[in-house]
Amino acid sequence: MTQNKSVLEWVGKMKELVRPDKVLWIDGSEQQLETLRAEACKSGELVKLNQEKMPGCYLHRTAVNDVARVEGRTFICTRKEEDAGPSNHWMDPQKTYKMLYDIARGSYQGRTMYIIPYSMGPVGSPFAKIGVEITDSIYVVLNMCIMTRVGQNVWDTLGNSNDWVRGLHCKCNVDPEKRYICQFPEDNTIISVNSAYGGNVILGKKCFALRIASYLGKNEGWMAEHMLILGIQNPKGEIKYVAAAFPSGCGKTNLAMLIPPEVYRNKGYKTWTVGDDIAWMHIGPDGRLWAINPENGFFGIAPGTNKKSNPNALATTKSGTVFTNVALNKDNMTVWWEGLDHNPPKNGVDWTGKPWDGTTSKEKGAHPNSRFTAPSKNCPCLSPEFNSDNGVPISAIIFGGRRARLTPLVYQSRSWNNGVFVGSTMASETTAAATGAVGVVRRDPMAMRPFCGYNMGDYFAHWIEMGKKLGSKAPKIFNVNWFRVDENGNFIWPGFGDNLRVLEWMLKRCDNTVDAVETPIGYLPKPEDINLDGLDMSEDTLKGILKVDKNDWMKEAGEIKELFKKFGDRLPQELSDELNGLEERLK
Repeated sequence: MTQNKSVLEWVGKMKELVRPDKVLWIDGSEQQLETLRAEACKSGELVKLNQEKMPGCYLHRTAVNDVARVEGRTFICTRKEEDAGPSNHWMDPQKTYKMLYDIARGSYQGRTMYIIPYSMGPVGSPFAKIGVEITDSIYVVLNMCIMTRVGQNVWDTLGNSNDWVRGLHCKCNVDPEKRYICQFPEDNTIISVNSAYGGNVILGKKCFALRIASYLGKNEGWMAEHMLILGIQNPKGEIKYVAAAFPSGCGKTNLAMLIPPEVYRNKGYKTWTVGDDIAWMHIGPDGRLWAINPENGFFGIAPGTNKKSNPNALATTKSGTVFTNVALNKDNMTVWWEGLDHNPPKNGVDWTGKPWDGTTSKEKGAHPNSRFTAPSKNCPCLSPEFNSDNGVPISAIIFGGRRARLTPLVYQSRSWNNGVFVGSTMASETTAAATGAVGVVRRDPMAMRPFCGYNMGDYFAHWIEMGKKLGSKAPKIFNVNWFRVDENGNFIWPGFGDNLRVLEWMLKRCDNTVDAVETPIGYLPKPEDINLDGLDMSEDTLKGILKVDKNDWMKEAGEIKELFKKFGDRLPQELSDELNGLEERLK
């Protein structure tokens, strides 16, 4: 427990508002969590899985109207609307607090209030931040205890400080018409009502680690980014780290847990996962950019995860994992999802809780956005630097997305500012991770469009400012597209572990040991500099996915112009200059 006055005062105020029957302070101990798991199994909130095959694993089902992040119900509440910017939904803070408190009032009657102290980042790290989440959901408690660092040491580290993020979650009636996920960046506060789905209620995740933290980073001179962090160890034992941003469902977790192809393994290459989703990046005493992963677990998309696509992620889910909205095999009490293997259960239960025969049903057993929440410590390739207080130095920053034809396999930006331009113009074909249509090309600058806690024009300016501070020590910036397709719609590049072939070229560029071809969009590899050993691909095919079509890019430049107009005078002049430069080079 804590004697922190600001915490006790806020908890008292929230308790008065929601009126719980009981209050439980979460200490993160296994004994306490085991009691909560048993209680959730008794109430039906959790299903206990086969503890011999999957020790410590449980299944949870959400309401059918509550299965993904809801961007249309997610708000940035700043005093001035223009400070939230055109890419966010905005509401007036005073009116919003009143509305949310009216919805939350009395909603814990008959329920328990759980108070969770948590640290984003290693407890006590100079780069870590502390939050407190109040919730009426055991599911949220268990997820937060996997995804963040929870325990008495968080209170001890916080002491009497008022520098912590307040988070209130109320399940209420899970009413989609009254569902709101509201961030108040100027007040270090998050309130989520009428949802029980992970991305809307595990408040340490996107709400704090990106929306609130991006605002803190702007004010404090660091960056909170929607990025994986991966270490690549060469045969000499040297490790270089890259950070990479992709919209949800574009292979981010797969890249974060990449397994080198056999020809690389035989030479002694290894890869190390530092994080699969979020990077907090600071300028270190040596002037370089250093990154920590503020999370302590993986909240991964289950469908498509299998022994071939991501064996490390699959191994990570084998113990201590909470599965959400996957199918259940009743014969052996294990879980199943589309793309796991070719043996769906005959005697199954689908994600909605209905009996399901996977051998004959045309309906899916798992929801397309079903999830696993798994402890990072389970990951076979977890970096030895995972718990480092100072993080790891970043050599390269990578942007990417799904583009069927426009973007080449890889290119390097012409400069830091050009790299910011490349990131700011990112576009991808949508997936099922957010509600809405699938397969539409959607602009998603730096993969942060749903997660930036303030005006994105100011966010771009912050990137440019960070580049000035880093100077010659700034990481090189690259763009990748694993998703170019042939005339039959099949992916041309094999992806997965073979992406290391592209990363190797990038790291050589960082060391200035390999040349490149200058094009209007940036620097491309010479086909002979991408290692195709052991790969069933000709150099001609590779040339095809390295092609830059000027007509396509002129059209793209026109669309970028439309995107930039939205930011008005908040768009940094440097990005307008970069767009003009691109158009000139294309002519």
